[in-house]
This record gives sequence, C-alpha cells and structure tokens, in this order.
Amino acid sequence: MTYRRAAIPALTGGLLITALLWWAGASAQALRLQGTNSLFGIEGTLELGRWLFPWSYEPSAALGSGTDLSGGTGGSYASLYSTAVQIRFVAVFAFFLPGALLLIRRLPPVRGRMTASLLAVWAWGLVAGMLAMTVSAPWLIASQGRGSYRLLPQLSSVIASGRPALVVAALIAAAVTVLVGRVTVKGAGPVPQNIVPERATRLAATVGTAVIAVSLVVLSYQPVAAEIQMFSPYDGMFSEPGELLRQWLLLGAWDFPAGGPLGSWLLYRVLDLLPLAVVWVALRRLPALLTRTTLPAMAVGTVCATVLGLLASQLLHIVLNVSDRPYGVPQLFSGLGGGIPAALLFGLAAGGAATVALRTAVGRAEAAGVGATRPAASGS
Repeated sequence: MTYRRAAIPALTGGLLITALLWWAGASAQALRLQGTNSLFGIEGTLELGRWLFPWSYEPSAALGSGTDLSGGTGGSYASLYSTAVQIRFVAVFAFFLPGALLLIRRLPPVRGRMTASLLAVWAWGLVAGMLAMTVSAPWLIASQGRGSYRLLPQLSSVIASGRPALVVAALIAAAVTVLVGRVTVKGAGPVPQNIVPERATRLAATVGTAVIAVSLVVLSYQPVAAEIQMFSPYDGMFSEPGELLRQWLLLGAWDFPAGGPLGSWLLYRVLDLLPLAVVWVALRRLPALLTRTTLPAMAVGTVCATVLGLLASQLLHIVLNVSDRPYGVPQLFSGLGGGIPAALLFGLAAGGAATVALRTAVGRAEAAGVGATRPAASGS
C-alpha cells in the first residue's frame, strides 16, 4: 500500500480523534447543569469531570476535578491555559498521523488483517493522546502560576489525566480509519505476504515479551515500585522525580499475598500477567501480518500490543470489581488507559529487541540452508 493511499485514512482518523476530544472538552460544562448530580451522583459527576476537563478550553471546567487548574488561570495566565490546550489538540493530530500512516501501510485493513489493523490503530490513538498531554503539560502547569512548585509531580499528574475519554475517542477514530483504509486499499494490487520461519517468530516473541516483563514483573513489584516512588537525588525544582518515573517505568503493581483468599490473589495475578500473553501472541504473529518486517513497524506494533494487553487486563479487573465495589460506572472505568507511558517506553525497547532477534534467527536459518518456512498466517 502506497503512502498516498495510506495518507487518506490516517488523515481522516487524525482529524476525527481531534474533533472528538474537542467535543468531549466542550461537553465538560454540561456537568454543571442542574440535575447532573442526581443523575450520576456527586462522585460520578466529579469523575466525569476528570475525564473531560483536560480537553476543555474553559479553565472553570476543571473545578471539582481534584486538580487545581483554575486558581492561576485568570489575567495574564489565561492565555497560557489556552495555549496549552491548543498545543494539546495540534499534538494529538501530529502524533496520531505518522503512527496511523505507518500502521495502515504496513498492516493494511484487508481481509485477514482487519481486526489487527483496528486494534493497532486504536492503541496508537491512546499513545498519541498521552504524548499530546506530555508536550502541552509545561504550558498547563505554568498557567497555574506556580510552575516551580513540585514541577515533576505536577507533570506526572497532567500526563495521567483525561485517559478514559481518550480510550473512547481513539476507538471511534480507529474504526473510521480502518473503514476508510479498507476502501482506499481496493485496487492497490495484492498485499505482500511475509514468509517467516516459525522458530524465528517464537524467538522474537519471547525476547520482546521478556523486555516487557522487566517492567510488569520486576519494576512493578511493590517494594521496587516504592523505591522508585521515593527516588529523590537532589533538592530544587526537580527534586521529586519518583512520581514521574512511576509513570514511565511501571506497567502495573503487584505484591505477595498479605491475607485474604489465595485463590483471589492468584486470579488477580493472572489478570496482571495478561499483557505478557497478549504481547507474546502479537509478536508471534506480527512479522507474518506486516507487509514488510521493518524496525519502525515492529516497534510501533509492539507498543500497540502492550497497550492492548493493558486494556484487556484493566477491563477484566473492572468486571471483577463490579460486584465487589459499590461504585458507579464512571468510578469503575476511572483506571482505564493507565500505564501508556511505560507501554510506549518498554514497547519500543521490546520491539527493537524482537526485531534484532528475528533478523538474527532468520539470518542463521538462511546461512544453515534451512528452508522449513511456512506461509504467513493471514488471520487477524
């Protein structure tokens, strides 16, 4: 699939996710209408505000969100707030476009690849939104009039905000992107099929999954995570990097059982390890699904697989918590979309490691004259 054909669905999806997030932010004011608290409850209304306020142009929409974004936005700081939101929307489009373009070109939405393409673009939409929050955070923090106070914890809080709304917007944008891509790919000729040695794909999947496991199993172990949280090498504006490091290093949190039924603990640990299974299966099939097994495609594909694994784990945790916790719907879904910064960091590293392992294994097989390859799986 040529870049020209892939650009049409990528542009469509980028514009749509930007418009959907803008609409979500514009809807934040509706939470202040009379009767909203009766409909969603006070806690539910506050939680919905946390979903929507990061995408709102109105500083007052942040009231009740648990984050003080309105105190410093008057007067000379108001323009900083508007600039932050403008940067955020431009950045969403700017980050979504190249990732979607690469995925649609290397993982075209043809028969046998539709589901894989949809899930990958959805996951990349979450990454694009998180990166947009990151690059706009300095202006948002400065608009509060106290940018030098606990700068890194503030940065961490901004990066982690607005995730559930982003999950929904990215899913809708991904569906439209893939449908438009399905139309534009018609007439482009046959899609290339990779023939990859089975042993090489298993090795690549194992190596990539091992990199993800460093974060999910080692760094996310609570005693280790606590040390990361308390890391503070020096005084001054950058004296508290622990919270920010947690954002970019931890995919989850787990500890050994300290009371309660062992069966429940094991069930939750299985769900916590679900991202590893998703990453392994995805990396096992990704080389055959891609039209060309390039480093950028493998890296972005691994990031998307890691994000999807986290979403699957979080959704199953929500199902388990429905009967255990008397929360409303907004509170149940409040943790959806967490761990995206660490998924990006470790996903890129895992994708690079998997690519090296794949090419090494394929090279050795070719050097040894091994021809036992199989046709690429076309299922998605």
